[in-house]
Amino acid sequence: MALTENCILNLEEINHKAKRIAYQIYESNVEEREVVIAGIDSNGYLFAEKIKTALIDICDIVPIMCKVKIDKKNPENPITTSLPPDEYRGKSLVLVDDVLNSGTTLIYGVKHFLDVPLKQFKTAVLVNRNHKKYPVKADFKGISLSTSIKEHVSVIFEGRNSKIVLE
Repeated sequence: MALTENCILNLEEINHKAKRIAYQIYESNVEEREVVIAGIDSNGYLFAEKIKTALIDICDIVPIMCKVKIDKKNPENPITTSLPPDEYRGKSLVLVDDVLNSGTTLIYGVKHFLDVPLKQFKTAVLVNRNHKKYPVKADFKGISLSTSIKEHVSVIFEGRNSKIVLE
């Protein structure tokens, strides 16, 4: 018998998680005028956009979007961002990814931003899987899943059919 799709969250639930994380970002940045939302390409950036939309709806903080490109197969390769360092220097920054699995992508993203002095640095993920091989944590998380290492979590952003599935 074939395993059917295990839907963890649907679009409405994903949007709810983004809104909750936006409130947490607001609470930790209540005195700030701007916050840099740095999303790891591609799904991390798409989730970062959802957080940005929610943040705009709940407060006056201006979210500045930054796309972070990391070679996930070779994270030691140079990381590029859509913003030059001067545009996030001295600001509060939230690094966003879709799934925190081993922590490799997030730790290399954190390392990249440590080269520039920031006012505050936080991390946010939609799904925290707890299979870390690096000492990195998400400050804000949508959902924590206890999964086996053999299971795979897919975040699918397809408009109204967006969902998170466990395979």
